[in-house]
Order: sequence, then structure tokens, then C-alpha cells
Amino acid sequence: MKQPLAYIHPEAKIAPNVVIDPFATIDKNVIIGEGTRIGSNVTILEGSRIGKNCNIFPGAVIGAVPQDLKFAGEETTAEIGDNTTIREFVTINRGTKAKGRTVVGNNCLLMAYVHVAHDSIIGNNVILVNSVQVAGEVIVDDFAIVGGLSAIHQFVHVGAHVMVAGGSLIGKDIPPYVKAGRERLQYVGVNSIGLRRRNFTNEQIRDIQDCYRVLFQSGLNNSDAIERIEAELPASNERDEIILFVKNSQRGVIKGYHQNGGKKEE
Repeated sequence: MKQPLAYIHPEAKIAPNVVIDPFATIDKNVIIGEGTRIGSNVTILEGSRIGKNCNIFPGAVIGAVPQDLKFAGEETTAEIGDNTTIREFVTINRGTKAKGRTVVGNNCLLMAYVHVAHDSIIGNNVILVNSVQVAGEVIVDDFAIVGGLSAIHQFVHVGAHVMVAGGSLIGKDIPPYVKAGRERLQYVGVNSIGLRRRNFTNEQIRDIQDCYRVLFQSGLNNSDAIERIEAELPASNERDEIILFVKNSQRGVIKGYHQNGGKKEE
């Protein structure tokens, strides 16, 4: 159902059962999948690719040109997967020549006033709470939850199954499976409640805790801690993901809280 008061460019490709509310604007070179609803006063600009069964609330702007001085008008995209909810006044900019696209995955929830900048990659089942600000070329992996009013520095990598406290300034990479909080942002434990909700076994959670006790609570630097983890802890998918994350970190990972004078994890 397409309201006559909405503007839809004749070159936009829109599935027949998409609902478009009054005063929405849909530009050329836009694709919108089946079952999606576009709220009133939503603006979907050139280069946007929106999947099936999404719900985009009033005032959102998808596919605006990047707020990046190196952008020179190149053809890029802003891509949203299936079953994702975009709440009021969310802004998602399209990519630059750096990566060519900005991506928000499947089954995500971006709450009101979230901003996702150019070339960022948001995984599947991610929740960005109200007013999270994501700078350019950030990666947020699957099942991460970032608390409201948090700001993520450009090039930061947030790992899978991470829980970040609201109001955080995220300037370092956050490895998978952890909770991060305090000021300055630190490791504050394994996200065991979230992992159990996603059917991780007690054994898997214990293995993850063992890895982070070495990484964050042994007093070793990251390189030596990773060597000990590889030598002493049994191989598992979770262990190997932690090792690869730390080894590949470009900005360095957050510290463990005892390294900043706090007590060790119980």
C-alpha cells in the first residue's frame, strides 16, 4: 500500500506488499523488500537497500551521503537486512570508497536517535540502544548490545555477544563474550547471562572465563597472555575466536579492571 502523499521515485524497486505511510520520500536507486513498512516522514535516499519485513519508524533517514570529507560522490550503498527495526530519527549514512557500503544486518534493533556512519558494519541480532553514535568504519559483531548514549570511535571493533554499559566512550576494541563498563571503559566480566540465553553451555562459558582470567587478570601483557592461552587452554571455537580477535585488533583491546586498581573478578 503506497499512500498518494508519499513521494516515490519511479526508478525505485519496491516489493508489491510494502506499506509506505504518508509524507515518506523514496529516492531513485532504492530497493525495498517484501513485507517492510516505511513510516511517515521517513527519507530513503539513493543507494539504499532494505530487506524483507523491516519496520522503519517516522523520521528515520537511510542512505544520506557520508559526513566524510573524502567522499567524492562515488556510488555506494546503505544496506539493511531482513526483520530489522529502525526506530524514530535513526540515521544510517551510505559508504565511501573506503569500503563502498554501510551494512546493518538481520534481526537488529536500532532504537531512537541512533547514528550509523559511513562504512560501518553492524552484524545480525545487534541491539543499539537509544542515541548510540557509531563513527565511520566501525564493526559490531553478531548479538552485541550497546547501551544508550554510548559513542563508538572510528575503526573500533566490538565483538560478538558483548554487552556494553550505557553512556560508554568506546575507544578500544571489545573482545567477544564480555561485559564492558565503568569509566574508563574496562572488562567487567563475561556476559554469562546473555550467553546462557543463547544456549551456550556451562562448559563453554567456563572456557571463556578461563581465557579472560589469563588475558585480563594474570598481569601478563596481551601477547604473553595469548601465548599462555594457546599453550595451556584446550582448543575450542570460543577460545580461537578470542585469540584471533586480540591478535587482529587494530586499536588495541580494553583493559581488565584490576589493571586499573579494581578488584579481580569473583
